[in-house]
Amino acid sequence: MLLKTVLLLALVARVLVLENGLLRKPPMGWLAWERFRCNTDCDEDPKNCISERLFMEMADHLAQDGWRDLGYTYLNMDDCWIGGRDAKGRLIPDPKRFPNGIAFLADYAHSLGLKLGIYEDMGNFTCMGYPGITLDKVTQDAQTFAEWKVDMLKLDGCFSTPEERAMGYPKMAAALNATGRPIAFSCSWPAYEGGLPPKVNYSLLAEICNVWRNYDDIQDSWSSVLSILDWFVDHQDILQPVAGPGHWNDPDMLLIGNFGLSFEQARAQMALWTVLAAPLFMSTDLRTISAQNMDILQNPLMIKINQDPLGIQGRRILKHGAWHRLSVGEHLLSQGRISWGCWRAGVSSKLLHDMEPWVRGAQSSKEGQGGDFRACLSREPSR
Repeated sequence: MLLKTVLLLALVARVLVLENGLLRKPPMGWLAWERFRCNTDCDEDPKNCISERLFMEMADHLAQDGWRDLGYTYLNMDDCWIGGRDAKGRLIPDPKRFPNGIAFLADYAHSLGLKLGIYEDMGNFTCMGYPGITLDKVTQDAQTFAEWKVDMLKLDGCFSTPEERAMGYPKMAAALNATGRPIAFSCSWPAYEGGLPPKVNYSLLAEICNVWRNYDDIQDSWSSVLSILDWFVDHQDILQPVAGPGHWNDPDMLLIGNFGLSFEQARAQMALWTVLAAPLFMSTDLRTISAQNMDILQNPLMIKINQDPLGIQGRRILKHGAWHRLSVGEHLLSQGRISWGCWRAGVSSKLLHDMEPWVRGAQSSKEGQGGDFRACLSREPSR
């Protein structure tokens, strides 16, 4: 009986949830989690704790340091912002760390030409133990986010059952649309179901979610990047067809500017996420990022490829060798152009020094799209 109820609710949601018109290109911005985690000790570490101050400072840098103008417009909160629920059951932020509230933070982001993203969990608790969204709170919480003028919701899946997720994610999509406010919806649902059919219905996901996490959380290491990449290309026949304008596979955050990647590995992650048409969410300290890492993240040709209006996810077209794997990926672009990515990973998990995606135009390289990856990363495509 429970299974029939779940299937019925999912069917109703598919009828009610309409295309929200958002995220026609992979979203770009900044997300707190990988760099700042759940640091809530503002007494001992006021500069780096999850707080109003941190998000305002990151917003300032997004606006002042060229990020916003390149497309990095989302300022996204993650776990550990919640203070509880009030007497009417409404979510409230931690009063000490967010003294002016979330609506104030959204207004501040909007004043700088940015958008604010917020985090919650489709379960009894968030992954770090803060109050989650149970099924009876979905409509109320969606309305709260709209009243706060939030622009994106990331909905995690800790502390929930498969049945609760099957009911909750479609219900939240419908509730967000019913508010009348354009709120992009990032779902972690497939990551909790193994990422693959039959447990994951990607046709339904593409109707109710703008972005979805498929696989493991990224960690600050090259081995983590390779693990995620391997999973994506191993299952590309399933994943590629469902990605496109308004609905994207998400291999997780960019590690560039943190501690676990070498310079070459940082360049590689940017190139690989570019070819995958992946969301580009940085998770680093924009106050202290090096010029070298800033150049990688702000490379205009990488961004142009990632933001191509066709929105076709790249795929691996060649894999050669067991120990020193040479892989070639292909990414179809608008105006008949194609980009290719070549990478080689050996037993030491080090990247071939060239790691070169490049682009060729269908008509002529004089369109500024010719050249190899070194030219691409140097910002001046060869002609």
